[in-house]
Formats: sequence, C-alpha cells, structure tokens
Amino acid sequence: MGCGSCSTGGGCAPSGCKSNGSCLTGGCQKMEVHDWLSNLDMPSNYIPFQVVEVKFKGARKEFFLNNDNIYLEIGELVAVEGATGGYDIGHVSLTGELVRMQMKRRKTPLDQVTRKIYRKATEADVDKWKLAKDMEWETMHKARTLALDLRLSMKISDVDYQGDKTKATFFYTAEGRVDFRELIKKMAETFRIRIEMRQIGMRQEAGRLGGIGSCGRELCCSTWLTNFKTVSTAAARYQNLSLNTLKLAGQCGKLKCCLNYELDTYLDALKDIPDRIEALQTEVGVARHQKTDIFKKLMWFSYANQEDWIPLKVDRVKEIMAMNKKGEKPVNLKDEAVELKTTTIVEKVHDYENVVGQDSLTRLDDRNKNRNNRNNRNNDRNRNQPQGNAPQQTRPQQPKAAQQSKPVSSKGVPLAQNKPPQAQQQRPQSQKPNPNQAVQKPVAEKSEVTNPNGPKPNRNNKNRNKNRNKNKSKDQAPNAPKGDE
Repeated sequence: MGCGSCSTGGGCAPSGCKSNGSCLTGGCQKMEVHDWLSNLDMPSNYIPFQVVEVKFKGARKEFFLNNDNIYLEIGELVAVEGATGGYDIGHVSLTGELVRMQMKRRKTPLDQVTRKIYRKATEADVDKWKLAKDMEWETMHKARTLALDLRLSMKISDVDYQGDKTKATFFYTAEGRVDFRELIKKMAETFRIRIEMRQIGMRQEAGRLGGIGSCGRELCCSTWLTNFKTVSTAAARYQNLSLNTLKLAGQCGKLKCCLNYELDTYLDALKDIPDRIEALQTEVGVARHQKTDIFKKLMWFSYANQEDWIPLKVDRVKEIMAMNKKGEKPVNLKDEAVELKTTTIVEKVHDYENVVGQDSLTRLDDRNKNRNNRNNRNNDRNRNQPQGNAPQQTRPQQPKAAQQSKPVSSKGVPLAQNKPPQAQQQRPQSQKPNPNQAVQKPVAEKSEVTNPNGPKPNRNNKNRNKNRNKNKSKDQAPNAPKGDE
C-alpha cells in the first residue's frame, strides 16, 4: 500500500500524497495487481488483448474495450463511456494478458464487456473531473440535511460524481427499506444533476471510508478484503475470547472480519480436546474445570475452597473421565499435576563498554537528590547557630602583605596610638560604636572584597566621618612627633 514515486516522498500512507487513491503512480489502489509481464518481450505476431481494466473511486474496477488500440500504461487517466450516458474519468489499473486472468477470476465473460474507451483524458477533462470531485463533500452534507428535514431513517455516507458532472451516485446505509422518492426530487432541484441512490451495508461503508483498526493497521476491508463472510460469536468462543461487544466489534459496528482468520487453526486444535467438561470425580472431592490451553494441550482444575489450580494433560483427563463412567475415582489430582516450566529472565550482556555512563535514566534524579540533602544539612546547621542582634558576616582573610603592614592615618600618624588593640578585643561584637568617637579603618582594609550586592555607603555619613577625622588630627597634632624643621 505504498508507492515511492509520490511528489511528497512519504509514500501513499494516510498522511502521504493525500490523493486518496487518485495519484498516477498506481500504488494507492485497493487490490493492486503487479504487472509482472510488463518487462517481458512479446512475440512479433502478438496481438494485445483489447480489454483494459479501469479503476474509479472507492475501489470500483470495471472492464472496457480498447477498440482504437490506444497505447495505454498503468496509471494514466482515460475518458470512458458512462453507464447511463456521458463519459467518466478513471485510472488504467491493468492492461495486457493479466486482464484476461482477472476476467476469469471474476467470472466476467468477454461478451458482457460492451463499453469502450474514448480517449486519453485531456487537460480540460482533468480540470472538469477535479472540480466534480471537489463538490462531493459539500453535496454529501447538503443531502444529509435534506434527508433529516424529511425525517428519513438513512445515513448518506459517500457521494461519487461522474467525470462530466452530469450524474452523482449517493451511497447510503439503512436498517430497512426507505422511500426516498421525495428526497430525489429535492436533490435534483438543488444540484441540477441526475441522481442515483445505492444502498450498501455497514461493512461496505467502512471499506469506502477507510480508517485504522484496533491492531494499528488500515482496515482490511479498505485495503485488500473484497468478499465479506458472515462472522458469528461462535468464532470468539472457539478462540477463548471474552464476549465483549466493544472488543469484538469493528468500526462498522459488526463483528470483526479477522475473527475468521485463525478460526480453522483453533478448530483443528480442538479436535483432540474433550468437549463439555464440567467436573472430575475424585476421592478427595469434585474438581471443577477452570480453563483450557488449546495449543499446549493442558486443562486446569481446582477443588472447592482452594485457590490453587491443578494443570493436567488432555490424555490424562480423558482417562479420568473414562474411570468416572465406570464408577472409579482417582485418589487426588495434585499427585498427577504437570510441572510447568518457569521462564527465567536472562540479563543481556552487551558487547560494548559504557564509557559515557548515560545508560541509567535516573542518573539525574540521584544527583539532584544528593544536592537537596546537602542543602538541607546546611540549612539545619545555620538554624542551630546562635543569632545576635546583627547578622554575623565573615570577612575574607587579608593577604600577608596587608597583615604585616601597620595601619597609618592620612597624616602619617599610627592608628595604634589612637586605639589600643586590647580595647578592640574587649568590645563585644553586638555593641554599637560611640558616634562621638571617630574610628579610622586601616588602609589595608581597602583591599578587602566587599559584597557587591550589599547596601551602598551613605555619602553624608562619609563626609561627616572625614570632618571628625580632621578635628581629631588637629587635637593630636601637639602630641605627635615633630618632623625635621
């Protein structure tokens, strides 16, 4: 169901070329047939088969006569004779001897092929055909509105316009017969075309609309399935499936067609398994049947008021059933239970060395957990420390050159004479300094790293401290040592 020559480069998947089976590559069609005779050289006296298979919307394929012997290739657009007059536009899906084989498979005799191919589609034909296809969506919704106004119990699911825009076929689903004569009159007045109504089933509707099944693939009825066989709930019972309508029903509302795919295999496996087994009589008690593994040929039984199930082979179950018919009973089924093999999970050993260390998905979680634990310990340590009136600030250590140099004032007076170091040590940290006493900072403290985010010093206080330092130096000037005069 994919082609590699689409302009999008993504193939003809549901999100590929988006032409819905109308691309010229011949790979999007339902029940596509590969022409394996196209690369073979035909004999010189070979007369090509005059019947050509043409594909239309909704996987509709019909046979037409090529009386004019027009050279046609798979994927070309051709104008063919319509069923009720006019002409239609379709893609050539098959030519040559393979058409003869397809006619035999469909049991279509050559005498029934009467319509013919007019010509290859011209540019005007293609433009008119595209305009007709663009009108289908709007026409379908208008027709649904008209059916609702007339209160008809029917659902119009699809509309197929003819290539010359003179006729439209409406496909609908209904539970019974519908009198749509009044509806056809209103639709003919509204659309000004010839109307054809065709009733289809639920499965045919799902095949025309398409979709994705519960298996994740496209619907079988919209890709390759053409013959719809009846599906019954017995197919689900034979395969030990739960009789849940939500799981067994497809998008069409009927039972899934895939229930019949493996039914024959299950029926062959069930031939050796006894049917209608309810209980086995033993000396310990009555053992009830719980479940059956069809392909492993195992049957599980359990006693009343016991949770463990006893697996037995099918052959042994048949023997016990024969004993019960004769009036004999085995001692205990647990002594004859089959030992089931437990599957051991073997860890894969990689043949490479993980150098980067990024194989663990939780490696970042462990790192963040350690970081959070470290932050919590730091917060607990800070919370346990005593706090004074002012927060304690740790100053960075001064360089050795700054520690050895003695602090001096701006006039060369040593600061050690103004304030002894003992007074600095006796003064507590929380005590506020005397505003009348001028405290001069050492020159070395200017090299300390200050907090850039801290509060900026007030300019007025800075000027006031300068004036106090000047007055202090004047008072101490007589006591200071005199220089050389």
